[in-house]
Amino acid sequence: MTTHTAAELTALVEEATKKSGLVWVDGQALWHVWVDGGMCVVGGGGEQPLPSGMVDGGTVRVVVRSKDKGGRLVAWTGRVSLLAPQGEAWGAAVEELRAKRLNSPDASAVADRWSRECAVFRLTPEGAPVETPSTMPDASGAASPPPTPATTRHPIPPGLPRLLTRRH
Repeated sequence: MTTHTAAELTALVEEATKKSGLVWVDGQALWHVWVDGGMCVVGGGGEQPLPSGMVDGGTVRVVVRSKDKGGRLVAWTGRVSLLAPQGEAWGAAVEELRAKRLNSPDASAVADRWSRECAVFRLTPEGAPVETPSTMPDASGAASPPPTPATTRHPIPPGLPRLLTRRH
């Protein structure tokens, strides 16, 4: 097993999170930006829904995927801070978030809408990463699909093959 220094682990969290366009926060996929040593997200008010654990002063688990392979690369614990609208940290986060927001219906006024209707959070890494490339669990981590009455496991109706091969 390879041991990593604290500086290497900090660099891994930062670089992986910066490069990944999508992360999972408490199991929910979110788009984000990395600003001055922390990950910033915007949600609510018509933007992406945020996980219930995203509260000021709380902690969340962030799972970051590899940009080139798409697999889980690192998981870290983030301390959540709600940024005050129009504050200095809020302005820096919103500037970066606005640049990365795709297909905004109101690109020129998105910051005003976010200050009225949305919440902007900053997640700061806390402690060592929970998972790193050398400490990944063997299990896939995938959730089982919920039970449903919808199914396609019935016999094919007798006339269907003829209908599908019939020329028009």
